[in-house]
Amino acid sequence: MQDNKPNHEKIGEAFVQHYYTTFDSDPLQLKPLYLPQSTLTFEGTVIQGPDAIVQKFQTLGKVQHDIRGLTKDIQIGMTDGALLIMITGQLIVDGNAPLLFAQTFQLGSNGSGNFYIHNEVHRLVSA
Repeated sequence: MQDNKPNHEKIGEAFVQHYYTTFDSDPLQLKPLYLPQSTLTFEGTVIQGPDAIVQKFQTLGKVQHDIRGLTKDIQIGMTDGALLIMITGQLIVDGNAPLLFAQTFQLGSNGSGNFYIHNEVHRLVSA
């Protein structure tokens, strides 16, 4: 069966799969996805650069995202093939009750077909 999804959707879906699988197994391995200008806003706190972002992830405890239950919206951004990805889903921290979250990524393109996380916003959602 042929996949008729636009290329930006395929790239976005592959990114989401890679990001959450890596985050849940070893968040330190996400560091190559960020550049010095990359910015994460995590629950209202702004963090910049690969080292600081990954360090924040390591303080969160054992996180497990429900990858199968994620919703994804993927759009082509305004500049140089950038992608905008909006995610909603559930995560579990240290085996506690599931929490709802929303996360948005702006992926920048380096011009050679590779993407990096330029901006990322993460919020837990109260039910």
